[in-house]
This record gives sequence, C-alpha cells and structure tokens, in this order.
Amino acid sequence: MTFEELGLDEKLVKATSDLGFQNPTTIQEKAIPVLLGGTKDLVGLAQTGTGKTAAFGLPLLQLTDAAKKYPQALVVCPTRELCMQIVNEIELFKKYMPGMHVVAVYGGASVGQQIRELKRGVQIVVATPGRLIDLIERKAINLEQIEYVVLDEADEMLNMGFQDDIEHILQNTPKRNATWLFSATMPPEIKRVSKKYMNQPFEVTVGKLNTANKNIDHQYFVTNSQHRYETLKRLIDFNPGIYGLIFTRTKVDAQEIADKLTRDGYDIDALHGDLNQQQRDKVMGEFRDKTLQLLIATDVAARGIDVSGITHVINFELPDDIEVYTHRSGRTGRAGLTGICMSIVHSREIGKIRAIERIVQAPFNKLEIPTGKDVCRKQFFFFMDKLLQLDINHGDYETYLPMLAEKFADVSKEEVLKRVASLEFDRFLKYYENAEDLNVRERARSERGERGDRGERSDFRERQPIGGRDQSRRRDTSGREFAGGGDQMRLFVNLGTKDGFYKASFLQFILDMSDLKKEVLGRIDMKEMNSWIEIDRRAAQQMITAIDGKKYKGRRIRMNDANSR
Repeated sequence: MTFEELGLDEKLVKATSDLGFQNPTTIQEKAIPVLLGGTKDLVGLAQTGTGKTAAFGLPLLQLTDAAKKYPQALVVCPTRELCMQIVNEIELFKKYMPGMHVVAVYGGASVGQQIRELKRGVQIVVATPGRLIDLIERKAINLEQIEYVVLDEADEMLNMGFQDDIEHILQNTPKRNATWLFSATMPPEIKRVSKKYMNQPFEVTVGKLNTANKNIDHQYFVTNSQHRYETLKRLIDFNPGIYGLIFTRTKVDAQEIADKLTRDGYDIDALHGDLNQQQRDKVMGEFRDKTLQLLIATDVAARGIDVSGITHVINFELPDDIEVYTHRSGRTGRAGLTGICMSIVHSREIGKIRAIERIVQAPFNKLEIPTGKDVCRKQFFFFMDKLLQLDINHGDYETYLPMLAEKFADVSKEEVLKRVASLEFDRFLKYYENAEDLNVRERARSERGERGDRGERSDFRERQPIGGRDQSRRRDTSGREFAGGGDQMRLFVNLGTKDGFYKASFLQFILDMSDLKKEVLGRIDMKEMNSWIEIDRRAAQQMITAIDGKKYKGRRIRMNDANSR
C-alpha cells in the first residue's frame, strides 16, 4: 500500500515522498481513506509513535480550502510541546500547498502574538484547551465555521482534567462535519465523550487497548527502598550509551535526584511544574540536542513530550495508574526502533508488576542489579569500542607521531593501554571496587511470607470499606471512581475564576503545590472569587499545609476546612 493508493492528493504524496515516507503505517492505512470522506466521525486507538499526526494531518490538509482565510479545522491536544510538534509536522506536509496556513495557540506564550497570527488568516488551528478557551472568551477566534475537530491524545487530556474544557470547545463548533478522536487508551471518559458528541464513529484500533509496544523490552529490578538511588546510578552506569527519560512521582523527587546525579557527574536536568516556560524550553532544547544524556520528569511535566531516539525509560518508582505506565514506556521504542523500559521496585511491588504485565499483555523480565564489577566491565568495553571507532583521518596527527614515538619508546604497548584505561576508569574502579549487592534475594522475601505482594495488589482493586464503614462510590476529578463517604472532607480556598483559573488549570495548580495525586480529590466547585475542594481526609492536612499562606499573583492564599468557617 502506498500513500497515493490511499486517495491522497499528488501534492501531499510528493511531500510525504520528500520526507522519506515509503509506505503508510497501520493507523494511516486504516484511517486516511475513511477521513478523506470528510463526513465520518472516527475514533482512532493506537499507541504514541505510530504515525497518528500524519493519519489526521494529511486528510485535514486535503479537505481544507486554502482560498478561505478563516479557521476550518481545529486540532486540540494536551500540551504546548505536542501542539508545536503537530504544527511542525503539518508544515512539512503542506510544502506544496501555497496559501495554506497553520497556527499553534498554547499557554506560556504571548497571547497578543497568537491573536495577530490568527488575524492574518489561517485555515488550521492547533491548540491546547486552556489557551483556546481564553481566545474564545476574548472573541479573538471564531469557531463557527470549523468543519473538522481533532482531539489528539484524548486520554491524556481527560487525565489532566480537561473534560469540561473539551465539552465547551465541542459545544462551540456547531457546524463541524466530523469529529476525529485519537487516543492510546479507551477509558470510560473517552466512551462518554464519543457517545455524547459523535455520531456512530468508525473505530480504528491498532494493537490491543492498553497493550505495550512490542518493540519494548520491559525489565524490573528488585531492591530495598533505601537503595533506589544507588540502583538508579548503577543502571545508568551499566548502560553507557543511554539516552533516556527517568520518571518520578513528585516534582520534589525529580529535582532532588537531578541535583544529586549532576553532582555525581551526569549530564541530566529535571522537568517539572515549578519551571517557567522559558526554563522548560531550555531544558527540552538541550535534551533534544543531546546536550543532556538524561531527563528526569514527573508524569504531568512529561505530557506531550515526543523526542526521537530515546533508548531507555527508567521508572524510579512505578506509577499508581497502569495507563500511566503505558504512556511512560511508550516514550521509547518508537517509529520501529527498539527500546528498554526499566522499573526499580521494592519486593512489596511484585504484585503490581504482575498486574501491569497482565493488562499491557507484555512479559516483564526480572533482572539482577549489576554488580560493581559488571558495571566496570561494561564501561570498559564501551570505551574500547569507542576508541577503536574514532576517526583519526582528520587533524594533523602525523606531525606529532615522531614526538609520541620518542616519548613512549621505553613503554610497552600493554602499559600504554593500561594508562589509557586508567585515565578513563580510575573513578569507576575506585567507586565500585567495594560496591555492595543491591539485589533483594528470593530467600529474604520468602521469610516475610510474601506479605508485601498481596498488600500491593490492592492498588488495582476497588478500595474496601475503612474501619468497617460502607463507603459510597464517588468520582474524582478525572471521572474515575474512588472511595468517598465519611473519609472525605471539604476545603475552602480563596481562589476562583477571577484569578484566571479554569478547572483544569486550577486542578494542576493545587496538585503541583501540594505534591498530591489527583486520585485523592473529588468534586471541585469553582466560583468567581472562591472554590471548594472535596479531598480524602487523610490528604487534607498536607494540602492545607502546602497551600495556606502562600501567595498567588501577590495575594495571600487562604485554605481551610470549609466546615470550620
């Protein structure tokens, strides 16, 4: 199958050929002929890195009229990075389509500049939900004539709390001919949106839902909690050519580990919610340029990151949500390449590994944490290979050969090699010469009766009543069910829509401030001046301590128990 056989215009076929695209990927082959019809709603389910942008971008360009200088197609995605990536790819596809304009609108950049770009005349708008709604309310963009709406990485947007924003956007595009929804997973929230806003959508599925990329080798290493950092260092050192992402649960962990690894001599930086957009762009630019060998990030900060050539993903800790594991591991093994996803786990988390293994339908390999000698041996051979592959055809080395020969006349070849190795490996040899075994052995686990495994499995079951009380099922901010009832309390905070928050941005703000997970939250009621938050009682004090008394845009934040007011 070729792109021409899919029914694409010759200008688009020529552009894909220039890019070196020979044959369409599976998602492109299945989706493009349907989308070119222009009137059919579609749900495309495929992992990231399978070519989804071309699957919807090429049909959008063919269906859009360059002679009409107003927005006809809208692509909504969760993050600035993904927004820019989509625009960059569409720009390449429209190489032979003069007059066709695409603009990206996202938070963290000048809204004035984006408004000016929209006013110049644009056919395709790629946007993040928050900035798009801001532009709608400013009346800086008119979606009345939008014919096609694409929701890309829909599950990510819903996980980030954008459900209300997405529904608001769909309500403001009444004349759309078709809605195309692309997602890596199919949670209940996606089904609700498709049922409410789509008309008998055609469904395209590439692979099985929630399954992991088959090009990824999933590995896990069992150690004690106090040895996680040392294990991380050892795994990095054992993979000297690594170009990878490390995931932590909190922004505090991300920054602390990045600082420690930097002090230990690694090329690494952190990506988390405390960075402003300029800092974030700088870190991402250095990682893409491979100035940084490693990037450590929280799940929220890493949303929408699409960097080619990532060899390893390391889970410093496992995520609570299995779908999050799928997204993490999917950062490697893209575009037909192979990748490795490594997880550092405690013996109590073996049950969680088994649960993830069953759901993503991929085998997980338990490997030994390398010994100090293993690391030195691996680094040594890597260095030797690199030494042999050096290009010595450039540079005036011939000039210095007589001096080198004279200098080393009384030194044997073996001694020269030892000295070269010493220059490179002295630090490693000293550090690892008395390195301890970081593995947790089977015997140690059996002495504890495997209690940890059984306790950990409860993470993937419905919570049981606490203290013998029956707890009613409620829904958290992402629509998932959680245990509510008597274990919930209601907090008051003096922030609201007047402070520039939408529900999604407010949710992200309080989670970043408190380092809590969204699962502890229930209903959020936002008013103009104040908001009320339902939260698991056990997490309430942590949120109050983290937020109460802090300042936002110069104003002191007040947060307390709503029932005590």
